[in-house]
Amino acid sequence: METIQPEAAAQGATARRNPWLWVPSLYFAQGVPYVIVMTMSVTMYKRLGISNTDIAYYTSWLYLPWVIKPLWSPFVDITRTKRFWTVSMQFVVAAALLLAAAAVPTALFFKATLAVFWVMAFASATHDIAADGFYMLSMSKHEQTLWVGLRSTFYRAAMIAGSGLLLVLAGTLENRTGRIAFAWSITLLVTAGMFLCFSFWHAFILPRPAADGPVATGRDLMGEFGATLSSFFRKPGIGMALAFMLLYRFDEAQLGKVFSPFLLDARAKGGLGLTTAQLGLAYGTFGIAALTCGGLLGGFLAAKYGLQRMLPFMVCSMYLPKLAFVFLSQTQPENFLTVCGTIAVEQFGYGFGFTAYMLYLLYFADGPHRTAHYAICTGFMALGMMIPGLWAGWLADHIGYKHFFVWVICAALPGFILAMRLRVDPSFGKRQSG
Repeated sequence: METIQPEAAAQGATARRNPWLWVPSLYFAQGVPYVIVMTMSVTMYKRLGISNTDIAYYTSWLYLPWVIKPLWSPFVDITRTKRFWTVSMQFVVAAALLLAAAAVPTALFFKATLAVFWVMAFASATHDIAADGFYMLSMSKHEQTLWVGLRSTFYRAAMIAGSGLLLVLAGTLENRTGRIAFAWSITLLVTAGMFLCFSFWHAFILPRPAADGPVATGRDLMGEFGATLSSFFRKPGIGMALAFMLLYRFDEAQLGKVFSPFLLDARAKGGLGLTTAQLGLAYGTFGIAALTCGGLLGGFLAAKYGLQRMLPFMVCSMYLPKLAFVFLSQTQPENFLTVCGTIAVEQFGYGFGFTAYMLYLLYFADGPHRTAHYAICTGFMALGMMIPGLWAGWLADHIGYKHFFVWVICAALPGFILAMRLRVDPSFGKRQSG
């Protein structure tokens, strides 16, 4: 039997550390290595002359550590504390960022940075297992629902910072020095310093919940892995759940590999011709403000009315804003504020709709092995992002941006249909009386 303390223990531990002190920073830090590896690297490689096809193909393979992280999630679950794994992996990521900064100016930058990003991805995937488990151990179920909007907002804010504010820095350095590789090396160095600060902060500020400890099951590692995996696939509704996890972001997986090249490419090639700094400004100001509003609103409404009642609205908000990129590709507006406003609409819808996805993963993973089961859920989420991304760059190169974004809208239909058929406990996420 697992030695898990009652929910009351988690509530008492959380009271000793105000969630505002660690939830926003923890999930911002969780998003940083992901955005560096999966999003910022796309822009960096584009500016360094790599083709859309190669960018999408090779960076999509970097999803693999997140796909296979359930293979070692039982090890994280039964050794040391979630707090230990969270903090130690943050220091590993900081070291990897330093190595990436050193590799960019070299002749073998593409292979070298990809190798370092693999290390960063494995450390980040391990961090995800531990941090998500720590979040669930440190909070009651209602608190998890109440904070999930802010949690996903700051996670997504890290993604906007990486594809926004850090791009502004890189673009500014490009313009001032005229040395693209140098600009990106300095940007990665600054990111490493920022992440090192997060590492020290969390080593000090993260609470120490009584429930956080190695899960004692009486089995060896392989026995624990087998039991955990089999119990996951015996959950009620597993078929529908897996289909939802794999297809809810089918359109987003393809869009995410192409939107930066589209915004950066010259108008003659069907793009918008933005500079690196403009791309960063659009996502780092308008985008982050809209995303924050969407995520906070999603978490608040889900906590008030429950996931089941809010799901149809969140599903629609996830998909309809993708029309923004159809508009941009068809009209190629020259007004920068028009571009920013369109991106803001898409980001608001994404922030509001993605809350439903994260809540459903928490709902489906709940149970005795919730840390490992949540890791398995996010592994399938990563698989759903990896596979479509492999062909996204090739497809955009062959059919052009205008047709590609129309295809993205069509690609949203399977996930939309599945999401509308989901059945969730109506009481999940709502504050319980008494």
